[in-house]
Amino acid sequence: MKLPVALTIAGSDSGGGAGIQADLKTFAALGVHGTSAITAITAQNTTGVTDILELPVSLIREQIAVVIEDIGVHAAKTGMLSSAAIIATVADAVEHYQIRNLIVDPVMVAKGGAKLLRDDAVAALIERLLPLAAVITPNLPEAEVLLGRSVQSLEERRRAARDLVAMGARAAVVKGGHAEGDVIDVFCDGSQLVELAAERIDTPNTHGSGCVFSAAITAGLAGGADPLDAVRKAKTFITQAIANSIEIGHGHGPVNPWFALRVGG
Repeated sequence: MKLPVALTIAGSDSGGGAGIQADLKTFAALGVHGTSAITAITAQNTTGVTDILELPVSLIREQIAVVIEDIGVHAAKTGMLSSAAIIATVADAVEHYQIRNLIVDPVMVAKGGAKLLRDDAVAALIERLLPLAAVITPNLPEAEVLLGRSVQSLEERRRAARDLVAMGARAAVVKGGHAEGDVIDVFCDGSQLVELAAERIDTPNTHGSGCVFSAAITAGLAGGADPLDAVRKAKTFITQAIANSIEIGHGHGPVNPWFALRVGG
């Protein structure tokens, strides 16, 4: 059996709700073989992040190399890239291996509030990684950092999506989860502006939602979908994953990318 192959370049979440673990679960649920390059190890649970260890850039580079040179990848995504050096290493690899289907999830802060991207790394993300993105998927606080201005209203989301494409991304999805009311994401690819709406689900268990959403887009591109179709399907997928979120721990429980799977009779 041949499957599409996706690569996640991100941090490890020991609680299993976000990062590499959430990405691989999502790839598997969507029929894609998942591979990984771990950028950092976090000591993390539903209440927060207590410690972070960045891996050497040489090891990050080698993880990407051995996967692509042997297995190949149809699409890749980035998650936690905490330093300018890690971002530069990943960008170099994306350029060297000519990865066109790259989803950039500009992870900056964990659900519990821990910073996952250093302040001095933001410029590197904008200059090196954003122009390589087939799709960039910021939430509202991340879009504000990338653009240096407030992004809250629907009109501000529309303008932000356009401006992120003008900065080099081939497409952008500005997510509306941090706004009030229904969750309206705005997709722009330079030629069309599309609003994707879903009913807001009343739950505190949204840990890993950004990871699962971007991983679902990555799986879609790996399977041959165009960016807008991949984003539409990922929007439906993450909405269902949140609706079926998991009640564990004492903080923000994780979304459930395996919502459609049933174990046993």
